[in-house]
Amino acid sequence: MMDTGLNLPERSSKPREQGITALIDTGVPLQFFQDTILSSGQYIDYVKFGWGTSVVTKHLEEKIACLQENRIDFFFGGTLFEKFISQNKLSAFVRYLNRFNCKYIEISNGTLEMTNKEKAVYIKNLSKDFVVFSEVGAKDSSKALLQDASEWVEWIQEDLEAGSSRVITEARESGTSGICRDNGEMRLEIIDKIVETGIDLQKIIFEAPSKKLQTIFIQLAGPDVNLANIPFTDPIPLETLRLGLRSDTFFLNKETAVVTE
Repeated sequence: MMDTGLNLPERSSKPREQGITALIDTGVPLQFFQDTILSSGQYIDYVKFGWGTSVVTKHLEEKIACLQENRIDFFFGGTLFEKFISQNKLSAFVRYLNRFNCKYIEISNGTLEMTNKEKAVYIKNLSKDFVVFSEVGAKDSSKALLQDASEWVEWIQEDLEAGSSRVITEARESGTSGICRDNGEMRLEIIDKIVETGIDLQKIIFEAPSKKLQTIFIQLAGPDVNLANIPFTDPIPLETLRLGLRSDTFFLNKETAVVTE
């Protein structure tokens, strides 16, 4: 970051333990992918190849090589894990991960009929060989609304106890499910419950695909909140939100951030 003399929130350099930014690759063109990584790599901690896009991405190896050259880790979307599990092909999934030398994996149950206890068994077993990011919350918005805040907290705690390194809160790439209502409004009661329970927010990664959601999470938890599903157009705009260089968070700092509303 350029030295300007301004008083701005301190942002740690990579590798970061908090203030994580995880982009989602929905199948963006190779040149756009490479240009984004080269120009904004210092603000990007992870790239997720969304849902099952890695299976049909023509230049996947080139994209992964670009990430490795720029010290950015990657993982595949949890829906791909669920697809393998739905066909009873866990071993094939592990072979697929090893083919690309994956260090990180996402384990979810947002689509497949799988209890959180069943998911926790996969977390326990796979965390022996991979760094697991688990995900909680349904992708179907009507089903997600039936999952109350207490259940979310129970699942987060269960995932962490099973060996998940961090837990991702579902919002989809559209910001209309999981921790959000189908109209895009945040389900603040879930955030309240997480905070009330005392779960370490450094262990949580909130999916925030829109500026509105990014702003809300920064207002609630401060500039070092962990955010995911960030579009490839947004690493610089998000960093300005974190630093109070945008109107939406202009007057915000760590002291004025709140954790509930």
